Amino acid sequence: MSQSIYEKYGGFKTISRIVMSFYELALESDQIGDYFEDIDMPRLIDHQTKFVSSLVGGPASFSDDRIQAVHRHLNISHDDFNEMSDLFAQALEMHGMADADIQVALSAIEEKRTIIVARNAA
Repeated sequence: MSQSIYEKYGGFKTISRIVMSFYELALESDQIGDYFEDIDMPRLIDHQTKFVSSLVGGPASFSDDRIQAVHRHLNISHDDFNEMSDLFAQALEMHGMADADIQVALSAIEEKRTIIVARNAA
């Protein structure tokens, strides 16, 4: 039985570090940084760590309806999503994830594009 990416890289603790690195990059981003103004970052990091864990074989799970409900009011565009994906890839690289595993993680996130990007966004 093969290990999940979650198990291979050390579980929740490592995913939490990756998510924190992602948000350090995101907060500096001209494209998406504004989304995180006035946000409870520790709470967001906790939720995002659980979400990312679920995408790479961890124990948490999130329904598509819940993911869509959380993002619906943000009016996220495809360009915003692309920036998020690029920064997430950088965070994964920073933590030594293999290219093949990065692609698996990015593919899992890409599968959520249609429920995260606003229907009326560019």
